[in-house]
Amino acid sequence: MPDRQRADARRNYARILAVAEEEVAAYGAGASLEQIARIAGVGSATVRRHFPTRRALLEAVSHQRIEALATRARELTGKGDSRDALLEWLSDVVAYCVAARGLAAALAYDGAEPDPVHENTCSARMTEAGNPLLQRAVQDGTVAEGVTVADLIALIVGIVLATEHHTDPAARADRLFRLAVAGLSPRG
Repeated sequence: MPDRQRADARRNYARILAVAEEEVAAYGAGASLEQIARIAGVGSATVRRHFPTRRALLEAVSHQRIEALATRARELTGKGDSRDALLEWLSDVVAYCVAARGLAAALAYDGAEPDPVHENTCSARMTEAGNPLLQRAVQDGTVAEGVTVADLIALIVGIVLATEHHTDPAARADRLFRLAVAGLSPRG
């Protein structure tokens, strides 16, 4: 939110964002924008002025968690076994996505062609954060060449969205993530 905006616009933005965080936590990415406007005490046009798309709102709601995950990636970069560091970070991404309803939707790639004006800032930030971990693991030969952070985030998003309504989504998502990492073949 630019500092040159009027004080009431900054207050509205902060109020909308606070309400949106609660609503997304309760109802996930499908939280009603009209309900958010009602609870925040503003019109739906005000919500749309600050957040022109649902994705923009989800990205704003998810910003702090994305930054925490970026910080975590920096902490793990260069420490210990490169594959273990990457998997630890990805496991943290899974856990955050399960705990923060709406985060998986904010990270989801919508299939549109890259458009710098409408770039998915959450995904871009995660790619930037995860690339050093992934590149180190690829250089060490512990992850196959050609794997991208976008591939890994898409896998996580799919797992999290598929387990969202499970009785224990965290345990189920973690199990499926571990299965994806281990593969289907028995160890031999």
